[in-house]
Amino acid sequence: MVGAIRSVEGGPLRRTARGAGRVLRAPFTAAARGVRRATHAHGAGESGLGKLIELHAVNSAGDMLITVALASTVFFSVPTDQARGRVALYLAITMAPFTLLAPVIGPLLDRLPHGRRAAMAGAMLTRALLALTMSGAVATGGLELYPAALGVLVASKAYGVVRSAVVPRLLPPRISLVKANSRVTLGGLLATGVAAPLGAGLHKIGPEFPLYGAFVVFILGTVLSFSLPHKVDSAKGEARARLVSGEPPSHRLRRTPALAGKSGRRGGNRWNGWNIRKDRKGGKKNGAGKTGKNRPPGLRTVGSSVLHALQANSALRMLSGFLTFFLAFLLRVHPLGGLSPAFSLGVVAVAAGAGNALGTAIGALLRSRGPEKTIALVLTVSLGTAVVATVFYGAFFVVVIAAVAGISQALGKQSLDSLIQRDVPEAVRTSAFARSETLLQMSWVVGGAIGILLPLNGTLGMAVAAAVLALGVATAVRGLLTAARRGSPHPRVA
Repeated sequence: MVGAIRSVEGGPLRRTARGAGRVLRAPFTAAARGVRRATHAHGAGESGLGKLIELHAVNSAGDMLITVALASTVFFSVPTDQARGRVALYLAITMAPFTLLAPVIGPLLDRLPHGRRAAMAGAMLTRALLALTMSGAVATGGLELYPAALGVLVASKAYGVVRSAVVPRLLPPRISLVKANSRVTLGGLLATGVAAPLGAGLHKIGPEFPLYGAFVVFILGTVLSFSLPHKVDSAKGEARARLVSGEPPSHRLRRTPALAGKSGRRGGNRWNGWNIRKDRKGGKKNGAGKTGKNRPPGLRTVGSSVLHALQANSALRMLSGFLTFFLAFLLRVHPLGGLSPAFSLGVVAVAAGAGNALGTAIGALLRSRGPEKTIALVLTVSLGTAVVATVFYGAFFVVVIAAVAGISQALGKQSLDSLIQRDVPEAVRTSAFARSETLLQMSWVVGGAIGILLPLNGTLGMAVAAAVLALGVATAVRGLLTAARRGSPHPRVA
């Protein structure tokens, strides 16, 4: 009798509990399925690109949590004058050494072609442990915080370099490289948008709690790194690329477009579509005309488009670093009309983030059409916006230049990716991505340093931004437009 009563009463209760559990889980499971469908669409799931998008989202979320913790300690917790000194100290202890370490990151990672998953996992695990280390010092802002922050910065950039080299290995047949990079970047931006308010909420509990959250996120990223396909660790067909070349391409290599991407030997020893000239004795010749070890082409051997695109993107990245630091201090002292300093910073940050997301979306729609013209256009528009903001400085134009900088940086980077895909031989393409990313990060550091040192005058700041962009226009736009009119000597359809 008792068992019968229990079965009658327990059955509906269990069913009700299970039903309530399903209702509570439904939003999360639906969101997870939606994210999985978006990241695995158009063959990205089969190729492994979807897993890389998810990994990059985790990486971006962890970086944002650490940024919230550092900003609250270094920037928001003290008056403006002290904050400026702290941020200058942060730059001196972290960014300055990074400018010396950055040129080493690419070549060092080139030596790990069979360990890319381990390198990404190592970068994640390093940041997880450093987040715990910083949690004890973040409340006081002691000097021990800065070496740990330098380690986080180096590990983050190392991950970015490896990630850029991994994308071509996971490219689905139906997606171009520029679109694949757009999807990876957009996934990171969305994760950053979710992590920012989460970090702010954790900071309300205690200044160390965003770092605890970052530790959990990066541990998850460490595990996800090893879920990438094994082909990520394959170095088949790769060689190291150099940003400069001692001899012009005619002295060392001659291109046979008809043979590009095909097997077999014609006209000398083949190297991924490049015919290496031989001397009369049959030995391979290097750029100096002496028989020796064959060296793959550097970026100058593939035409001027990539170099001019790097110059233009360096100017855009300097603008981004400059605005990040300059406006952060300027708006604390001179907030936007009628707004508090914190709200002013929030408006500018949202404008820059929205611009970056919009630029990424536009880049995905444009695919690889006219990358030289796209870079020249966004650089010129950025210069025009900076000039107008200098002449008519005000709250509206501060928001506008932040949004335009976000759009331009995203579109410029996607177009640079497209040019590297098109003009750099496959055997050195992954290395070229690593070297270009390192150069762009160094440009951001230089721009940030200028923003720290400049007096807090809005008109002067916009004039300096315009000067940086004018230098980029003078060095890159003419070459980009000339290359666009001439066309690619060996176009590659993605």
